[in-house]
Amino acid sequence: MRRKIPATQALLCFEAAARHESFTRAAQELSLTQSAISRQITALEELVGMALFRRTRHGVALTGAGTRYATQVAARLRGLEQDTLDLMSTRGHGGAVHLASVPTFAARWLLPRLPDFHARYPNTVVHIDTRTRPFLFNDTPFDAAIFACTELQIRHWAGTRSYPLLQEQVVAVCSPALLRGRKALSVAEVAQLPLLQQSTRPDSWQNWFSAQGFEAPNAIAGPRYEQFSMASSAAACGMGVALIPRLLIEAELARGELVLAHPAPLAGERRYYLVLPESTDAGPAVELFSTWLQTVSRPDTASDTAR
Repeated sequence: MRRKIPATQALLCFEAAARHESFTRAAQELSLTQSAISRQITALEELVGMALFRRTRHGVALTGAGTRYATQVAARLRGLEQDTLDLMSTRGHGGAVHLASVPTFAARWLLPRLPDFHARYPNTVVHIDTRTRPFLFNDTPFDAAIFACTELQIRHWAGTRSYPLLQEQVVAVCSPALLRGRKALSVAEVAQLPLLQQSTRPDSWQNWFSAQGFEAPNAIAGPRYEQFSMASSAAACGMGVALIPRLLIEAELARGELVLAHPAPLAGERRYYLVLPESTDAGPAVELFSTWLQTVSRPDTASDTAR
């Protein structure tokens, strides 16, 4: 039985032309002639029985049906490419885990521990991309995610199941130069310094000052950074004081690049969670990674595994 499956070349030409809304630019990208692109798309339109592009004074534009089809084709081509890369990276053995993670946690905590995972499971590859906000798994190629969330936020993440990993303890840190030889600053002195803000946690400084029983009118003022790695670098450069989970800056504290501006921590209401899609079979590679990650994040093993 003949299947209504277009030729891969036709789909590649269509996806490029749809993305650029230009046969000329699609031809340049694929190293083909414009007439070759046109022939492939004409053949595709004949197969589906409808126009996918309409001609305009300035070139071509997608029809409504073409727009919907382009979204679906692009996703499937990405999936096919990812499947091929997975096969190449594992050489046909083991499996792959596609992980989304908040960036600083991935760089500062997870990556130093991954050699232990690879030593235990050499045929399983972990691919890491960064995300700073929750997403729908159905719209991405990810198998799992690591996020810092409150209990309420994790419960409201639709279509997922989660496993708690590490609890946060947030500390106020700065460059040693800002202490001017002192062991620490008072809360009032911290309030007078530039407060480095985390864009995904706009209330952090207000919560910290409230915990100290101090009213700081400028608690939400100051430069904003999306990632903790940016905030820690800015603090180390003497640009101000940052509130950062201690587990993300242990190396900087040990090297003396950052110091505690004030000794009082803020018990974080967030913790790091491993998040998986609720309705799909995780597969053996993801199950191995999930079990390993929950083991190494326990307090009695987290520090030893990083050594």
